[in-house]
Amino acid sequence: MILIAGPYRSGTGDDPELMARNLARLEEAAWPVFRSGHVPVIGEWIALPVLRGAGGTGPTDPVAEGIMYPTAQRLLEHCDAVLRLPGRSTGADQDVRIAEERGLPVYHRVEDIPGYRPA
Repeated sequence: MILIAGPYRSGTGDDPELMARNLARLEEAAWPVFRSGHVPVIGEWIALPVLRGAGGTGPTDPVAEGIMYPTAQRLLEHCDAVLRLPGRSTGADQDVRIAEERGLPVYHRVEDIPGYRPA
């Protein structure tokens, strides 16, 4: 399982449309990761439904602080690596730090993940 990490909320000014674009960029890496023999996962895929279940209205809701980053931290307990996509992101940098502390590989290009197969 490879956690795809990169900007989601960073640099958006909390504009929902810009956050959706950032999520779409993260999701673009999911197929190449899967095609290469891995299970891709993005923290927001899990955190956002959990946030809604907790009564949160979105990533800017105060309850989000206790859900968004902790979800990625919990995911990293089950991941084999991180794919860090370009762009400023405090959360993605935190994911990389945690992965490195746990001795997990961190890739910066999808082409570098083991088993990479071009389309």
